[in-house]
Amino acid sequence: MVTLLSDFGLTDPYVGIMKGAIAQINPDLTVIDLTHQIPPQNLWAARFALMSAYAYFPVGTVHVAVVDPGVGSRRRAIALAFGADPQQPTGFLVGPDNGLFCGVLSQVSVLQAVELANSNYWRTSQPSATFHGRDIFAPVGAHLASGVPLSDLGPTLSADNLVRLPIPAPTDQFVAHERVITGCIQAIDHFGNLITSIPASAVQGQSWMVQFDNQVLAGQRTYSDSTVGDLVALVGSHGWVEIAVNGGNAQQKLGLDWGHTVQVRVKDAA
Repeated sequence: MVTLLSDFGLTDPYVGIMKGAIAQINPDLTVIDLTHQIPPQNLWAARFALMSAYAYFPVGTVHVAVVDPGVGSRRRAIALAFGADPQQPTGFLVGPDNGLFCGVLSQVSVLQAVELANSNYWRTSQPSATFHGRDIFAPVGAHLASGVPLSDLGPTLSADNLVRLPIPAPTDQFVAHERVITGCIQAIDHFGNLITSIPASAVQGQSWMVQFDNQVLAGQRTYSDSTVGDLVALVGSHGWVEIAVNGGNAQQKLGLDWGHTVQVRVKDAA
């Protein structure tokens, strides 16, 4: 199985062309679109979408992700295996080394990483400078999903040297008998929900509130726990604390963007 994620949209033929490149190598592969509506060049959004999706696929799935503002530059093209068992990787990631994989890699171990230097597994030995999705990443993903060993694709890389996006990890402190967790908005979904970097485990089973700028919102269980049009703080299905509007768009209402600081205050913390 191969999944595809990109910022190509659906108006142009780019997504179909990548699928064609895959089918030329192995037409029997199952190809699933995660999304092609990532905002153009938005690596934060790509990181979050991939991190939210990879765990729902069978063992051995190859995830090809192409959000690549540095295409044609000296940024590396990479593939990696992740999981706990080197003999049976949980899955594979294929794409540019620009940080879009760092969300997945915050949750799993890298078993092996390689630079895609072996042009025998590209569509052409002279790839386009602007469409590595077609000429390198999709073909490599197809070969991987068809059983080509990762080590055949190019030289080994150190997992410690892979690019990470500058998304700050949440910090945790106690202030006046409250646990204060400081994070940021790490993603904004199609509905305008503001998804923070603070995990559900930080608030589970406790009384909590979200604070940002001059706003304070008590934590709720679901959108309908507030009046239509009102702001609400809750844990989304993705497992992160989010800020939403019941029946509306929190990003439009608040004017907040990726990276904006958000705090969660947990009452009665020990």
